[in-house]
Amino acid sequence: MAALRLWSRWRRRESGARVWGSGAPAWGSGARGLAGKYEYDLLVIGGGSGGLACSKEAAQYDRKVAVLDYVEPSPKGTRWGLGGTCVNVGCIPKKLMHHAALLGGAIKDAKNFGWDISLPVHHDWGTMASAVQSHVKSLNWGHLVQLQDRKVKYVNLKGAFLDKHTVQGESKQGEKTILTAENIVIATGGRPKYPLDVPGAELGISSDDIFWLRDSPGKTLIIGASYVALECAGFLTGVGLDTSLMVRSIPLRGFDQQMAHLVTDHLTSYGTRMFWKCIPIKIEKLDNGKLQVTWKNLETNVEERESFDTVMWAVGRAPETRRLCLDKAGVQINPETEKVIVGANEETSTSHIYALGDIAEGRPELTPTAIKAGKLLAHRLFGKSAELMDYDNVATTVFTPLEYGCVGLSEEEAVPRHGEDNIEVYHAYYKPLEFTVAERDATQCYVKMVCLREGDQRILGLHFIGPNAGEVIQGFALGIKCNATYSQLASTVGIHPTCAEDVNKLNITKRSGLDPTVTAC
Repeated sequence: MAALRLWSRWRRRESGARVWGSGAPAWGSGARGLAGKYEYDLLVIGGGSGGLACSKEAAQYDRKVAVLDYVEPSPKGTRWGLGGTCVNVGCIPKKLMHHAALLGGAIKDAKNFGWDISLPVHHDWGTMASAVQSHVKSLNWGHLVQLQDRKVKYVNLKGAFLDKHTVQGESKQGEKTILTAENIVIATGGRPKYPLDVPGAELGISSDDIFWLRDSPGKTLIIGASYVALECAGFLTGVGLDTSLMVRSIPLRGFDQQMAHLVTDHLTSYGTRMFWKCIPIKIEKLDNGKLQVTWKNLETNVEERESFDTVMWAVGRAPETRRLCLDKAGVQINPETEKVIVGANEETSTSHIYALGDIAEGRPELTPTAIKAGKLLAHRLFGKSAELMDYDNVATTVFTPLEYGCVGLSEEEAVPRHGEDNIEVYHAYYKPLEFTVAERDATQCYVKMVCLREGDQRILGLHFIGPNAGEVIQGFALGIKCNATYSQLASTVGIHPTCAEDVNKLNITKRSGLDPTVTAC
């Protein structure tokens, strides 16, 4: 019955009704803890991965905890529920749509493996989108249930500081609620940027919208070269849409550039059109409803134009700090990035206020790091722990059609840090067994390991492009976290036949100049 009542309240909140008659829309009684002079022991501003993890963990210490969360609709009016970027407009829907595209490729491969399938096959966007959105909503609901179970009060309000211990929450109807807390965590994340200097930029969508489109985006131009841009271009191409990618400078800034260009090379062979060294000048809506984009090629200085059904911006993200009135709480930000400046313990310039995840300066914009940091913070605040989050050697994966996973230093980072003569780079081009019968091109399937040159050759970084790269890198990440060496790796017997075993078999260095192509099975 309690779950049914919670469901009823959630549905009323989704339709805009106030949940609690005279107060703010909220969940949970919050009737426990040791708050003392303040209403809460912990108040979390932001209902994303880091904030939710911190709040749930803190509640286990029998503390009085509240989560204040409000999602401003995107410029296109897209809305979503509790859970933050990852759940609603990031990792989860992205991976599912990526999988949808991979299934299309598998169907084409199936013919070579004896399956009698009529080609070409056709994809229905509406069916996929509905299924993905239903799963996301189930995760929204799951988070609400978990907060209820842990007696964490959920307040559907947008918050702003009044002072160091006081936050004012405001509903979309303009009703205001005051909340006070001994400790406050800022975990509001970021939102996609729209360029201010491109006329008609507002006609485009962003990653806040693409996963919630009911109808196919059709012929699409994605502007940007971030992992968001490349991933979206990949799955749109994979489900059969005419997709183009406009890149101003380099792809995947901050990643190993040799690997980044292999990723874009594969995207090109996959069917994504690439407009290199180009910048948009203006976007205009035509009478037929299409969007005409005019851009300039920076190398030739020539202007070109073409019409698209959809234009998507993927030119970076901005932290959600402007509306928080951080100055009233003495919280300092980096004026260039607008991110909150934090110490090793996630603490801001105000002693009892902390910042987690994408909003924190110098932190990787990754869901698992925000979750881990949030849990550790709760343990330090209420569980007598002293353990700090270790942000070194955090693995990640770019879910492009041919995935790119990495952990540790890129080659570009290793050279200035250790000196070119002091590093050794082992590498190999390999062909997944699954690609052979399917007659797939494996030109960009590549693995690279950056090591110290002397002694046992401690591994500094591992980079892998190929099928299931995330699964491959996750396993090796533990070894690298434990200071694994090349000699240890070389003495480990690989599992045959797998793509991961080609990491264990690495034996050719770049320095040698030998052909790194794997020829044996």
